[in-house]
Amino acid sequence: MTVYLVANITVKDVEAYKEYSALVPETLKKYGGWYVVRAGGPEDADIIEGDFRLRRFVVLAFESKDAALKWYNSEEYQAAAAVRQKYSEADICIINEVPEGTIQHGAQLPTREWGERH
Repeated sequence: MTVYLVANITVKDVEAYKEYSALVPETLKKYGGWYVVRAGGPEDADIIEGDFRLRRFVVLAFESKDAALKWYNSEEYQAAAAVRQKYSEADICIINEVPEGTIQHGAQLPTREWGERH
């Protein structure tokens, strides 16, 4: 089942943070992850309700929770994470995709068959 790693990041040093941004893509490729959403800040989103405190917002996808954790805990990503942690603060979580056929309160939730990723 696809899982999503969601990160909302406050960057303290934009120039220094670019080092982290340059390191991550190759680690994702190696561990089978891909970008779903990437926003540099509130200017990259349309807040339609509430006081959403969008900072640098990223959603990554992986084929499984195990794959996401292998990437996150890998030597390659942890080296990049050390750079991120030096120049930013982050809230990060992993969320499971809603499985096809899920029923909630008597109604089947609409889901999407994603097929091949690009």
